[in-house]
Amino acid sequence: MTATRAVQRLRDLRLRSHRLTSPSATLADAADHMLATQAQEFWGGRWALAARTKGEPTLSDVDAAFDRGELVRSWTARGTIHIIPSRHLGWVLSLTGERQFRAAASRHRMLGLGDAEFTRAETAVRSALGGGNRLTRAELFEVLRGIGIDPREQRGVHVLYALSVRGVIVQGPVVPRDGAPSREQYVMLSDEWLAPQWTPSDPLVEFFVRYVASHGPAGAADFAWWSGLPVGMARSAAGADDPRLTRIDEDSWIASDLPRRHPTAPAVLALPPFEEYFLSYADRSVSCAPEHGPTVMTGGAMRPILVARGEIVGTWSHSHSLARLDADPSAEHLIRDAVTDAEVSAAFDRYRRFIQG
Repeated sequence: MTATRAVQRLRDLRLRSHRLTSPSATLADAADHMLATQAQEFWGGRWALAARTKGEPTLSDVDAAFDRGELVRSWTARGTIHIIPSRHLGWVLSLTGERQFRAAASRHRMLGLGDAEFTRAETAVRSALGGGNRLTRAELFEVLRGIGIDPREQRGVHVLYALSVRGVIVQGPVVPRDGAPSREQYVMLSDEWLAPQWTPSDPLVEFFVRYVASHGPAGAADFAWWSGLPVGMARSAAGADDPRLTRIDEDSWIASDLPRRHPTAPAVLALPPFEEYFLSYADRSVSCAPEHGPTVMTGGAMRPILVARGEIVGTWSHSHSLARLDADPSAEHLIRDAVTDAEVSAAFDRYRRFIQG
């Protein structure tokens, strides 16, 4: 097998693992399969799940899953916010939560946030949210002002982060917004809002298995990057020899029961910013030529991408106004002859049907 054919084979397998060419039956199935889907841009995380689901679910369909409590958003790994099925949040944070909290310690000191402030904040927030109450982010910040914590200069955001990674609060139902997609969620008390928690017998191994099932072929180094866990822990998880995974080389595994490619899966996809298919690997050159990486990923921000047969061939954009997320997207081609205008138009039309629904 030539190198080119080997790379294309790897892309094809990853597209199937990501459910981009083997879509899940329902949104809930897609979210459960992915476990944690990056969602710094809230609309983008919702589109990432819809793009992995049969039947073209709309933005309203995804928001309804948040409103029912099936999905939540929280910082699950690397100090990065993800969408995750609510029943899985507890065991994931048991692995990553305290590590994320410690990683922000220097920033907390700079902001004048220490144990005393976090203890006061937790007490006040628990009181405000108890009994099924919900708060917008602005309302939460007013609670902090009431106990002498100024939420400006990112203090409020860091209190939200700290209480989230410690499992106290979670971002749940979508705050309604007339005439435009909402970018905001209500803050809820985890003890009262989360679905009954499922806990695996070995959370670390489960984390690795679920990562590979949704991202493979991949290895311990990839998992360490994605999870934010030490390489030693990643190698330990990979060495568990779980029957749900098949080892395909020295440091690469894939799901033993890999979903089949759907015969009508589109060859070209318009995927969101911070897309898992690109971002979730230590080496991203499989999906994107190194010379195009700086265009896709700039200053810690990742642009929406056009993917043709597993290769990133361009980026795309639309209005930054929430009221105009359904405005005509525009493509910036990185590899012009890799995709036809008709394929790009079809990918954009699918996105429009989602965001307008």
